[in-house]
Amino acid sequence: MKLGEARIPDGLRVYAIGDVHGCDDLLAEMHERIRADLAAEAPASHHVIHLGDYVDRGAETAGVIERVRHLAATDANVVCLRGNHEEMLLDFLAAAEAGAEANFLANGGVATLASYGIAVGGWRLVRRSDESLAARLAAQMPSEHRAFLESLPYSVRIGDFFFCHAGVRPGVDLAQQDPFDLTWIREGFLNSDADFGAVVVHGHTPQHAPQIRPNRINVDTGAVLGGPLTCVVLEGCDHRILQVR
Repeated sequence: MKLGEARIPDGLRVYAIGDVHGCDDLLAEMHERIRADLAAEAPASHHVIHLGDYVDRGAETAGVIERVRHLAATDANVVCLRGNHEEMLLDFLAAAEAGAEANFLANGGVATLASYGIAVGGWRLVRRSDESLAARLAAQMPSEHRAFLESLPYSVRIGDFFFCHAGVRPGVDLAQQDPFDLTWIREGFLNSDADFGAVVVHGHTPQHAPQIRPNRINVDTGAVLGGPLTCVVLEGCDHRILQVR
């Protein structure tokens, strides 16, 4: 299945938003753009899909989580998927691995801690000897935020399009994909010309502009790195791009 042949079911429009990484102002503006787009020419129905990586690096992780959590809870048209940064955050909270804290902090977790009011001095954490960082974050984070993160699915398929955070393993049926690949894969996917069985819409690997390939669409344009926040709009066999800076 190739882009141009792949179809979204008739009457449905899909908006898929790339990596947010704590940029709550850009996400709020993108939601406004989507509302305006729907008001200008309303389809019979629509979905708004967030492709994961709400957390880390940017200043407003807590605000982003609250925004998407509330939207998903109040609007059945909103779908929120899981990214690798949500995985790292949950591993950190659960102390699932010996290196979970170091991995989380090395990949932008300091900004997440700060967004929940855990003191930082520049980029150096102010630690308390009587309590782990994970315990402090668990105490500061609203229980609804953690429950939301734990509930996030890895993928969703709509018509001839498959939505996930990072990509898929070529040669593996879409229904059998490993969650690790769905949230982390790069090598083997990004350079593949394979027919995956659907056009894959993903983020995870930031680019200066959206990547539109016959077998995949990448909408991570590095919002937290100074690039725009990007959304691909899919309707019938057509696609177009919305961006906010």
